[in-house]
Amino acid sequence: MSEKFEKHITVSKQATILDCLYENTDFSKQKIKRILHNGSVWLESRQGINRVRRAKKIVTEADVLHLYYDEKIQNTEPLTARLIADEDDYSIWDKPSGMQSQGSKWGDHCALYRYAELNLSPQRPAFIVHRLDRAANGLIIVAHKKTVATKLAKLFETRNIYKKYKAQVEGCISAIDVPYEIKSQLDGKLSISKIVSIKPDMKSNTTEVEVVILTGRKHQIRRHLSELGYPIVGDRLYGLKASDLDLQLSSINMKFVCPVSGVERDYSL
Repeated sequence: MSEKFEKHITVSKQATILDCLYENTDFSKQKIKRILHNGSVWLESRQGINRVRRAKKIVTEADVLHLYYDEKIQNTEPLTARLIADEDDYSIWDKPSGMQSQGSKWGDHCALYRYAELNLSPQRPAFIVHRLDRAANGLIIVAHKKTVATKLAKLFETRNIYKKYKAQVEGCISAIDVPYEIKSQLDGKLSISKIVSIKPDMKSNTTEVEVVILTGRKHQIRRHLSELGYPIVGDRLYGLKASDLDLQLSSINMKFVCPVSGVERDYSL
């Protein structure tokens, strides 16, 4: 069983974060540096609570260091994402299945935005704009300025961004005409998905579908297709639990007017 714990240290004297953690844990200094790099330490000070990574950052009396250690997370190696476009103020990535869109208090070194921070040239900070299910793959936007992140997030909130997904579902769909709209309440909110293409495969008893979403609820496409009676292949949450395949869901197309330049953007896999 892997070790998992949290430790909250009230600073008693001015010191570096590295020295403070070294005095209050059983970890080596080298391991502490890795834990910091992996985003598992938070500093509570007059400036609020923020994730910290710099070992040599000075903390003062009454500051509080929050350490969230999960050995399994610490030992996980990040996956590789593919850069689709670097627009300076934001970038478009092809997120692989299994990579997180964002981290947690336990760490963020396996999250897409952290991968973007470390691998873009020149290096820039990265901010979450929207999310893609961990099990799904495909197009996702990462902002590099907080102001731009806010503007891009507004496009999603106001439905001013076109998003198309491709999925392979269980069963052959033949009884519907496309475009076919699925409209329902998910978590108390109106949710709308539109199937725009179907390609049934009688041999495998599956159908390739393309879906445009007009709202962005959690697991919307997965839930809508499952409710329709055609769960996505590899969906262990809403589909066949025994499947050995990864979730067959990809974000394949995004279109929007760039809130920075005013130019229409169109990204596809």
